[in-house]
Amino acid sequence: MTYTAWILLTASLVGLSCGIIGVFLILRRMAMMADAISHTVLLGIVTAYLITRELSGVHMLVGAIIAGLLTAVLVQWFHSRGVQQDASIGVVFTTLFAIGVILIATQVGNVHLDVQHALMGEITFLPWNTIHLPVIGDIPKATLMLIVVFLVVLAFIIAFYKEWKITTFDAGLAASLGIPVVLMHYVFMTLVSITTVASFDAVGAIMVVAMLITPAAAAYLWTDRLSVMLVLSGAFGVISAIGGYYLAVWIDTSISGSMAFSTGILFLVSFIFSPNHGLMSRVVKPYTTTE
Repeated sequence: MTYTAWILLTASLVGLSCGIIGVFLILRRMAMMADAISHTVLLGIVTAYLITRELSGVHMLVGAIIAGLLTAVLVQWFHSRGVQQDASIGVVFTTLFAIGVILIATQVGNVHLDVQHALMGEITFLPWNTIHLPVIGDIPKATLMLIVVFLVVLAFIIAFYKEWKITTFDAGLAASLGIPVVLMHYVFMTLVSITTVASFDAVGAIMVVAMLITPAAAAYLWTDRLSVMLVLSGAFGVISAIGGYYLAVWIDTSISGSMAFSTGILFLVSFIFSPNHGLMSRVVKPYTTTE
């Protein structure tokens, strides 16, 4: 594959994985949790590096997952003790992210791990950091990790589709049916953490947040069916990734920033033209009703 093709494939995998996971974040009204986890995984990555002194490997994934779960546990713990959920998220993620930034500034030193890299990523370098696989040949490490994560996420969504659906829309009913609601919640948070850290090195925190929230929010405007929403959200993520890349090439700017901007454009189009919830439908409906 060409250099451009690897970048497009990697970014599309980010859009696809984040788009699918983002649907459940939107429906569970946990959109800000995506922002929180996408920032607090920095603490897990830095801690894993400080322990191993290596910038790649499974330990990075483990560290990020632990940081993501720690975020979810702390938010839930504060919320259960009377703190509003949005306030809990704000306190936890800013504190943990700040600790990660301080550790980078004071402990990491001259390593390819800094706040700018954490926020924006560097997708243009990915095709050069490869691993050789039998039959397949050389493949970028980030792309391989994203392929594995996408398959894991897809397998969990399909295998427990009914459970995800019930716990998302009616947790009380799910509990009465014997579904372990709390366990499902933390499994979901684990999936969010895995998806976030797999995307983190490639595209940075800003695009991860954009891909987790905006395609799902756009898909929500087009349909009321969960299965269709999952497909649309994943498709919107891929379209944003590809469109954002060519926009960045055209105006010579940040690729990740352009991809995040493309998600906003897609949402704006959906907000205006979606048949049920769009701005145009609200203008047209009164006239059709009168006629």
